[in-house]
Amino acid sequence: ETPWCSPIKVKHGYANCRTPHGQYYKNVLGTRCDIRCQKGYELHGPPQLICQSSKRWSGKVLCKQKRCPTLSMPTNGGFKCLDGAYFGSRCEYYCSPGYQLKGDRIVTCMDNKIWSGRPASCIDTEPPRIQCPSVKEKTAEPNKLTARVFWDTPEGRDTADGILTDVILKGLPPGSHFPEGDHKIQYTVYDRAENKGTCKFLVKVRVRRCEKLNAPDNGYIKCSGDGNNYGATCEFFCTGGYELQGSPARVCQYNLGWSGMEPTCAPMNINVNVRTAAALLDQFYEKRRLLIISTPTAANFFYRMQLGMLQPAQCGLDLRHVTVVELVGVFPAQIGRIGVKLLPPSLALQLRLLLRIPHYNFNIMVMDKHGMDKERYPFPATPAEIFALIDNFPLRKEEMKLQAESGQSCP
Repeated sequence: ETPWCSPIKVKHGYANCRTPHGQYYKNVLGTRCDIRCQKGYELHGPPQLICQSSKRWSGKVLCKQKRCPTLSMPTNGGFKCLDGAYFGSRCEYYCSPGYQLKGDRIVTCMDNKIWSGRPASCIDTEPPRIQCPSVKEKTAEPNKLTARVFWDTPEGRDTADGILTDVILKGLPPGSHFPEGDHKIQYTVYDRAENKGTCKFLVKVRVRRCEKLNAPDNGYIKCSGDGNNYGATCEFFCTGGYELQGSPARVCQYNLGWSGMEPTCAPMNINVNVRTAAALLDQFYEKRRLLIISTPTAANFFYRMQLGMLQPAQCGLDLRHVTVVELVGVFPAQIGRIGVKLLPPSLALQLRLLLRIPHYNFNIMVMDKHGMDKERYPFPATPAEIFALIDNFPLRKEEMKLQAESGQSCP
């Protein structure tokens, strides 16, 4: 009797057998079977089995499911798989927040034990976020044309690994004194992948301004700051022979109006009908300098010579705020004169007594704006001498500066 082997059963595979005794005797002695596995499985064992006389097949076979190599985790991401790494399994890659997937999102384990698609990586393509303050508006402080503006340096936030380079500033830093106008400020920040985030804002500095003031007729003006900015002070001065009426100084206020009253320069009005020499001199206090010329007679040679020298120097006298007072004659026939105004004899006498001016010989006296006796000459003095003396007074130095600024001079 011919030995028989037990029928071959290959899980996930099949056997293709040839027998010397025809199709029906598929497991008799000498039968040869080629073993095949179905798709997605691979054979473990010999590819052909032979039925032996011991009624056993010549080996053991197994069809095992094919496996692809384990996928590697992308940096800053991961993957999820259905059915692990077996044939037909699908795996889906994902990235951490802030990163974007490069490569194929879904890969499949193929029959050749290789994953389909390109291996995925997670790259940082998102720029960092940075938020600037909104517009910063500031009004310049009183008497200034700038404003100091502060803000907190904005911090960048990276959506990926949170690591940022330094914040780079374009424009003036916080705490700076900003001049009038609009100033652009920009901050830039980079992440490790060289992505760039920027933000911008404006610093607006406004200077509150009053209307420009003009110098009064026959006078001039000197202003601090920009001349009409909030807090600026304008001082007014009159040229020789005029006195200031109204406010000597005005300030540009926050409400954009000027303090005080508009000043004018009126011709100086000297009241000669006063009772005392002191009351007469009081009218000149802090306003005018005096050049007092005293002579025993109108025919005095020195007196005529002095008047002759002063006549062409009238502009220089006005520029230096000098009023000429003439005291002519001796008691009881003396008389005083200021320009075209005559002083009563008693007032002329009082002036000589008060200022200790000799009655019987020629004399000149220079008095400053504070009523101080600055110099006396017993003979005629040239305008150049008198002007050199006056130009050395401290108060005069300030006047000269102002007159130079306003273009006042003598031909």
